[in-house]
Amino acid sequence: MKIFVTGATGYIGGSVGERLIASGHQVVGLVRSAKSIPLLKERGIESVLGNLDDPEIITKTAQEADAVIHAASADHAGSVVTLIAALERSGKTLIYTTGSGIVADSADGDYAGSIFYAEDTYFEPVPFRRPRVAMNHLVRHAAIDKGIRSVVICPSMIYGKGRGLQPNSCQLPKIIALSKQVGAGVYFGKGLNRYSNVHIDDLVDLYLLALEKAPGGSFFFAENGHTSFKEIAEMISHSLGFGDKTVSLSVEDVIRQAGETGRYGVASNSLVSAVNARRLGWSPKAPSLAQYFESLR
Repeated sequence: MKIFVTGATGYIGGSVGERLIASGHQVVGLVRSAKSIPLLKERGIESVLGNLDDPEIITKTAQEADAVIHAASADHAGSVVTLIAALERSGKTLIYTTGSGIVADSADGDYAGSIFYAEDTYFEPVPFRRPRVAMNHLVRHAAIDKGIRSVVICPSMIYGKGRGLQPNSCQLPKIIALSKQVGAGVYFGKGLNRYSNVHIDDLVDLYLLALEKAPGGSFFFAENGHTSFKEIAEMISHSLGFGDKTVSLSVEDVIRQAGETGRYGVASNSLVSAVNARRLGWSPKAPSLAQYFESLR
């Protein structure tokens, strides 16, 4: 198949692109900089120069492909609308990437969540995440309203080395960098809040499985366990050689420095269950988060 991948130079998109090439598919990646074109070419990935605000380029490339994997910004509404319009009545596959921050609460590190959200469990998103939830609904409904085999994949906190040009995920590398600065594993507030997590290799498995088997309108969480941020701080501290040293940082400082994105990324509970993914046949095999940090020592 010829597959158009947005975010091909990123952590998720790059990792998915590598696996698609290894599986014999042809991959075309959307790139913002001409400097990325030869780097992707070395990996067997073709490139088209443009960005998410180029509807003509996105439309043409999507229509020339057999399937589209949207792994760039989950919050760029215009690109989602463009892709749905481009693929309307084609029956082609569109896989859209969101994130489990949609079920985040406002714990601010003070308590551990007790509710695990399966894919079809009702939840009320915090105001900050309502636009992303609306995008999820738009993509899923395109299977009924627009004649597209549309699928939503919703990763939890991702860890592990990326397989493409970008080796680092978002949340954990930032916490590790901050821990290095202060000389101890850091958490936020009381650090009791818990986040589900998934290894990048297992996540990529789900993309390929969804590409092959998922029915239109599907929604898949991706998780293989959950951990509190205080426990993560302890893992980081040991992996960096700081022993048992951990430090609590103020949630207010996080908000001042990183806004609502930072607050809900490190101080909330986001607990999900990948029920639909496992029903589809997804079976995570990569090291757990604890095993991953152990390997970094």
